[in-house]
Amino acid sequence: MSSPQATETSRVLVYSARPYDREFLEQARAAADPGSRRWRFDYLEARLELATVAAAAGARAVCVFVNDRLDAPVLEALAAQGLRLVLLRCAGYNQVDLAAAARLGLVVARVPEYSPHAVAEHAAALLLSLNRKIHRAHARVREGNFALDGLLGFDLHGRTVGLVGTGKIGACLARILGAGFGCRLLGHDPRPNPDCEALGLRYVGLEELLAHSDIVSLHCPLTPQTHHLIDATALARMKPGALLLNTSRGAVLDARAAIDALKRGRLGGLALDVYEEEGDCFFRDLSGEALQDDVLARLLTFPNVLITGHQGFFTSDALAAIAATTLENLRSFEDQGQALHALPAAQG
Repeated sequence: MSSPQATETSRVLVYSARPYDREFLEQARAAADPGSRRWRFDYLEARLELATVAAAAGARAVCVFVNDRLDAPVLEALAAQGLRLVLLRCAGYNQVDLAAAARLGLVVARVPEYSPHAVAEHAAALLLSLNRKIHRAHARVREGNFALDGLLGFDLHGRTVGLVGTGKIGACLARILGAGFGCRLLGHDPRPNPDCEALGLRYVGLEELLAHSDIVSLHCPLTPQTHHLIDATALARMKPGALLLNTSRGAVLDARAAIDALKRGRLGGLALDVYEEEGDCFFRDLSGEALQDDVLARLLTFPNVLITGHQGFFTSDALAAIAATTLENLRSFEDQGQALHALPAAQG
């Protein structure tokens, strides 16, 4: 594919756009092509789905996020408009029908790495807040209640942490909790990470990890094999009173099963930055509305549940890296006919 002419401007439509997306993408665009009008980014707050796909007419590419819909009907509609490039502002791609994309000749490019430290540090923050009840203490103190009843936690030092998934993010958290807090580390991953083993992490089967961990933290991608990996059976195998963290993908955890484990007192605490049905509520201000998701609403009633709205990635460092890699993918596609971080075509 040849490069656009100097006078030609490539339009990129950014779905699920928030003010911070505009800020960092515009900074990256200016840095990648100073003084030029090679690319124009248009921003749409709505997420990509069949009802909004027409907005991409005339665009060279769409730029999407974790809760945009990229199933076969949406991809077919994009291809029918002449679009050939989908830019993901994320590492995960479970929302994309790759077989349909390959059939339609669509290139899908992702951001394979932005800041594993951002997500790992957020997981550590969730753990500390959940264990020491910081979120509850903060609310109490603001109301003048300085009593300590109900805020008892435990030392992390010497406790066993089980990491389900030990890629870049899992390895970062292993360093934080192993070297930083003196935790014992167990891991479960089909691909052992030598960096984690160097920290003293021991790889075991999932059942053993669940049975012996005081804290279980999920850091695996969402695949057919990991969908509801932590279900009622897995929760029953966990050490009674253990804490569970999920900063990976919402559907790795069966939320209804987690509610049952919380009700029975089997699960000591739950911290989530992701949720299986988050697309209908996360990244939006719903403070003036009744929450329509009954499962999420029930989770929010537990005093030992802490939920953040998928903000683990949300640091200036990570957003700058995401924007820069997105521009690299775009430039590479236009100049060389192939995005730098294109996903391999899936067989239908």
